Amino acid sequence: MRCVIARFPFDLTMSGVEESMRGVRPELGTGEFVIIGRRHYPAKQVGQVVTRQDRRDFSTGEVLRAMTQLGFTCGVRPAAASAPLAGLYGPASATLGTPPVRLTYGQV
Repeated sequence: MRCVIARFPFDLTMSGVEESMRGVRPELGTGEFVIIGRRHYPAKQVGQVVTRQDRRDFSTGEVLRAMTQLGFTCGVRPAAASAPLAGLYGPASATLGTPPVRLTYGQV
């Protein structure tokens, strides 16, 4: 299938993309991803490996559009939710019998 990524045409196939990504370890990160085999790859990593271009030359949208047209499953990872301080210190405070204390900047 002919796809345009970063203003350059590429003739990509599902098996060709799978072969290109074979042996490549997925990078950690949040954001858009492509499932190839059983692995979740960041979209920018897939675009870089498949096109051999710098990641700054194309957008994740271009890669996701091309991978979706080829039949790969794409999605977005939710951002990691930060745990509230009470959630971190609550169990210890409950064991000691005191309410959790929140320190602000400048307190020691």
